[in-house]
Amino acid sequence: MKQDPAEKTEIRGRVEKVYRSEKPRLMARLRAAGRSLEEAEDLVHDVYAETLARLPVVPGIRNLPAWINSLFTRRLIDAWRHERVRKASGETDVAEATLREIISGTGLDPQETYVRECLADAIDDALRTLPKAQRQVVEAQVFGGKTFREIAAATGASIDTLTARKRYALRNLSQALRHWIDR
Repeated sequence: MKQDPAEKTEIRGRVEKVYRSEKPRLMARLRAAGRSLEEAEDLVHDVYAETLARLPVVPGIRNLPAWINSLFTRRLIDAWRHERVRKASGETDVAEATLREIISGTGLDPQETYVRECLADAIDDALRTLPKAQRQVVEAQVFGGKTFREIAAATGASIDTLTARKRYALRNLSQALRHWIDR
């Protein structure tokens, strides 16, 4: 079913209105569940991005806030399950400062040519394994020296989306480098 541009604009307006009215409630719910502000914003953003991706079905939804709330609840349950699986497998997040501490604690001198080359190879390998969207953000910032605003203008993605992609990329890179250090 094709929608004309005016209808799409009206539907987007309806979703945006619900977003503005429901976001504080959803954020409070996540914060009460022990999520950080960053995690809460990411989850709310993901739910509304998914809603916008399903724009053709929105006109058939009588109670859009309730529908979004149920979608949000499912996402929250998925996040809890994922977290429980990660903890059961022993996986932890390694922050950048922790990574530096681990490297310095091993007695390796990052100035040493061999270690530097191996670390560069490990970083290259880790970058190649990132999803394309995450890799593009990291490469644009690190190698291109671009700001989120410049990347957003070039790609059309929102700054919130780009910051989330970078955060996920850094988490994935730190996990990959942790495995490199453990070898």
